[in-house]
Amino acid sequence: MKDRLCFIISMLIFGSIGIIVRGIALSSAQIALIRGVIGSVFLIIAGLIMKKKPSTEAIRRNFIYLLLSGAALGFNWILLFEAYRNTSITNATFTYYLAPVIVVFLSPFIFRERLNLKKIIPIIFAVIGMLLLVLTGGEKNTYGNGLLGIGFGLGAALLYAMVIILNKLIKGLRGIETTIVQLTMASLVLAPYVILRGSFELSVLGAGDMILLILVGLLNTGLAYLLYFSSIQKLESQTVAILSYIDPVSAVLMSGILLGEKITAIQLVGGILILGGTFMSGRDRKKI
Repeated sequence: MKDRLCFIISMLIFGSIGIIVRGIALSSAQIALIRGVIGSVFLIIAGLIMKKKPSTEAIRRNFIYLLLSGAALGFNWILLFEAYRNTSITNATFTYYLAPVIVVFLSPFIFRERLNLKKIIPIIFAVIGMLLLVLTGGEKNTYGNGLLGIGFGLGAALLYAMVIILNKLIKGLRGIETTIVQLTMASLVLAPYVILRGSFELSVLGAGDMILLILVGLLNTGLAYLLYFSSIQKLESQTVAILSYIDPVSAVLMSGILLGEKITAIQLVGGILILGGTFMSGRDRKKI
């Protein structure tokens, strides 16, 4: 029961990130960098306390995969945060959940897996769901260009799919150990990118912005991943698959309750098709 509760809490925390990011007066790249730095420091300290220090030899053997996945992770955050800012959290969340279906589509080309009817049907469901979201998200909205936001969400899904694929190639590291290294790599890759795009002064931020930044790093990253990885290995895969949908559902509910966002019937059908396709394709158990 304790492990299930920890997993549910982690899903609720992940589901709240869009609302928190909306309130921070920094660019998406800057928020992503700070998230990576705070989150990696938190998990490094937690790993030392829990005696889960990543193997130096394993890091050396998997260095290229860790570097690429860390870079993909960092830029995935940037695109996802841009999606939150340009379209509704509902559209951004549903679009982002295309990632596992994208992995299924790419697997025959990367891992030489057969693309049979069982795998094709989820892809068809997801594509139809995506088209429905595009039909409802193409207009200008309170936040920005809805269609552009969906495009950012799709880009984030593609990068997340890349992270999932690269994780399949990493050997000798456990989930939380891989995540510690990937968050560190993401921070190292994003730092020069943010600097080249122009420096930023944290001193000009208000108290509310600072609190939200700390929440993104400590709560939505460090604590959420710690709860996730401390519970997932002790739960049955079917339980994990079902409880994982607390993340998108809570994101949609919170956006409606806290931000007053409304969901149309077409959006709902599109989201159900995408999430259904994700469920049928067997969502990857490792969250980043």
